[in-house]
Amino acid sequence: MIAITDSNMLLGIILQISSAPLEETQAEGLTVLELLLKGGFIMYPILILLMAVVYVSIERFLYLKDATKRDPGFIGLIKSHLKTADVNGAKLRAENLSSATGRIIHYGLGSIGKPIRDIESVLESATNIEIAQMEKNMGYLGIIAGIAPMLGFIGTITGIIHIFYDISLSDNISIGIIAGGLYEKMITSGSGLVVGVLAYTAYHLLHVKVQRFALQIQKDAFDFVQSLQQK
Repeated sequence: MIAITDSNMLLGIILQISSAPLEETQAEGLTVLELLLKGGFIMYPILILLMAVVYVSIERFLYLKDATKRDPGFIGLIKSHLKTADVNGAKLRAENLSSATGRIIHYGLGSIGKPIRDIESVLESATNIEIAQMEKNMGYLGIIAGIAPMLGFIGTITGIIHIFYDISLSDNISIGIIAGGLYEKMITSGSGLVVGVLAYTAYHLLHVKVQRFALQIQKDAFDFVQSLQQK
């Protein structure tokens, strides 16, 4: 009888020891995607916003990389053509430069013969159009930067409400239940903040690139107009 009792105790100890590593393995085997999905349904719109941030950021970066492409000697070559009254050569040079600068100067060259004020107005309008084209869809990044953290916060609040509602029904104030449910709901806040930071950073980096172009094209347009006045 004593032997049977001892055997049962030994078996119970072995099962407890073997079950602990299994639980640790299951916890360690939790993938990032599974962890994110524990945040609840609110994670789906946050993930959609993340995909939107990635798409808009890459699309705008590639567009700006091409549009703001600059040839340091471009304006000098245009001025050389204008000194020899070779307007067609200057236009051809501007067309060959596949960038916003080339398109803006090409508009200015097409206005040669008109008063300087009219040429300046054409250059200003062309610059505004190009900058507006560069800033296209960038506003979405600013919106996402504000919405994503709020969505995460909403997910956390609704999760906490649900946890305390369950506790009120079961009358069980277990730290394990509270902590387990709470960490899952805090995932939404963390995810929302990460997406918001990414959107905020991408927006301002792209905006700085546009502003640098705007400053440079103003200098190029000024040099272009000065060369016309010196003819």
